[in-house]
Amino acid sequence: MTPPAGAEARAVLDKAARENFPVAPRFLPRAWRDDLMALYGCVRLLDDIGDGDLAPGDRDAESLGVPPGGPDDRAALLDAFEADLGRVFRAAAGRGADGEESPRHPLLRALVPTVRRHALSPDPFLALVEANRRDQKVRRYGTWEELLGYCELSANPIGRLVLAVTGTTTPERVRRSDAVCTALQITEHLQDVAEDLTLRDRVYLPAEDLERFRVTEDDLAAPTANASVRALVAREAERAHELLNEGVPLVASVPGMLKVLLAGFVGGGRAALRAVRSARYDVLASTPRPTRTGVLREAAVVLGRAR
Repeated sequence: MTPPAGAEARAVLDKAARENFPVAPRFLPRAWRDDLMALYGCVRLLDDIGDGDLAPGDRDAESLGVPPGGPDDRAALLDAFEADLGRVFRAAAGRGADGEESPRHPLLRALVPTVRRHALSPDPFLALVEANRRDQKVRRYGTWEELLGYCELSANPIGRLVLAVTGTTTPERVRRSDAVCTALQITEHLQDVAEDLTLRDRVYLPAEDLERFRVTEDDLAAPTANASVRALVAREAERAHELLNEGVPLVASVPGMLKVLLAGFVGGGRAALRAVRSARYDVLASTPRPTRTGVLREAAVVLGRAR
């Protein structure tokens, strides 16, 4: 697949190199790489909109047809994204209305062949849109169960899409994939505690756990983590690790090079949690990130255990 044209599309796709896990490594078949990058471009663009990393009037907004200004810019961008997503599915099914244009954004145009090739449902994409809409309204979560409900929208659809484009969907794999994706989302939240609070006024640590560990939001805004914050982060990291353990049987269940790819996803999560642990759970002083070597090492461990 030729990469989508335009500086805005390239800027979004370039972010793949900064993820905790490999997105579309070169050892995969070319068709899989193309499909995975098409999915990544769509999802990354959506997350950038939800996080406020785009603004009406820039190239992405212009591509989506959103003019500068307006009372709620992110809401307008999310509405425009969802409308363009509808064009993707109509184009893939050959059901575009007479005279209807193709998807406007180059990253969404690039998604059309993937949707058509694998007869993808719009449901996972719409769940991701809803997660980003929720981020505009819900900035705190009371309980662990509420946070898991958010991850069901914001993270689990990704794994389901990967299984769909590789033709390996089964109910058991979906269940284990959901656990892994939720773990990866929670791990990312732990890495970004300071950034989420400072830049986005979001706290993804459940309020019941803040109370249990006697942590206040002022503690989370401090330059370094005190003992209570470290204990809280250690507990949430333990929960993420328990969910991530579902990745070993998931990797064992799939064939060929998909086994290596999924081991990379799980290994990336394990390496990120190791980075959090190596920072002694102080996620406020700096953002703990895994090294490439660390990801490869953990992926190898997962592959070894999945035999």
